[in-house]
Amino acid sequence: MMDYTDHFCRYFLRLISRHTLLYTEMVTTGALLFGDSARFLAHDHSEHPVALQLGGSDGADLAACARMAEQAGFDEVNLNCGCPSDRVQNGNFGACLMKEPRRVADGVAAMVDAVGIPVTVKNRIGVDELDSYDYLRDFVGVIAERGCDTFIVHARKAWLKGLSPKQNREIPPLQYPLVHRLKRDFPHLEIIINGGITTLDDAEVQLAAVDGVMIGREAYHNPWLLADVDRRIYGAATGPITREAVLEAFIPFVQGQIDRGVRLGNITRHILGLYNGEPGARKFRRFISENAHRRAHDVNVLWEAMAIVDEARSRVA
Repeated sequence: MMDYTDHFCRYFLRLISRHTLLYTEMVTTGALLFGDSARFLAHDHSEHPVALQLGGSDGADLAACARMAEQAGFDEVNLNCGCPSDRVQNGNFGACLMKEPRRVADGVAAMVDAVGIPVTVKNRIGVDELDSYDYLRDFVGVIAERGCDTFIVHARKAWLKGLSPKQNREIPPLQYPLVHRLKRDFPHLEIIINGGITTLDDAEVQLAAVDGVMIGREAYHNPWLLADVDRRIYGAATGPITREAVLEAFIPFVQGQIDRGVRLGNITRHILGLYNGEPGARKFRRFISENAHRRAHDVNVLWEAMAIVDEARSRVA
């Protein structure tokens, strides 16, 4: 979810679900150690629980960044071993690390020794020709021995050559039974499944076999998917709030960011899917897309977009 789940996105999603664990976009160890670490580590107290996802392979660098994550207040630090992009491969991290389980294990051990917060791993079920269940089981086993208790498993293998990141999310077939088998073989580990899950009904089916479900792009493009998570998955007493209530709560945050010099379009790009499937959804998206850049410091764009939806709903009624 690089370039997606930034600080603005997470604040918005937290207004929809109180309990869902949120992840940052993947941040490289180099960006944290030698770049604008304050920007990458920035988060609001309301975002918790929130995990920092790291891209890297050097144990000392991973440990240093894990300490930074803990000091910044993150609840978890996650090592990405699943992203197949060329940029990630060139940096020797992401999915290519599945070919080096000992190196991953050493990095995990360094992080576990450095911090008190949970250290987790996100991986695929395989990579290139290394796609047998035995390889997946051994990969998880080696890393678990070094202190990792939680694995988020994308139920597709990754092809590092010949497929784009988008194709790697679509072409390799989903193999949920392999992730379910992994949970049976490691009952003491927390196994979380990822990939192709687009509804809460789908999630509840998976929760009969694994410990958790990660939903990425579907939750980004259709954020109202999370509206009933707290009640259905976490047992909260209250049901979903309204989309309008979410936007009304979001607007003061947006105004605060504008006051700091942030352009409106950098924030509103994350909310375009809020009304998906509702009357006025297309007009909502179009109005914000056309005006957020023209009126880069005018929060009234959001109030006007809500009014457009209200008008569309009244016509349907």
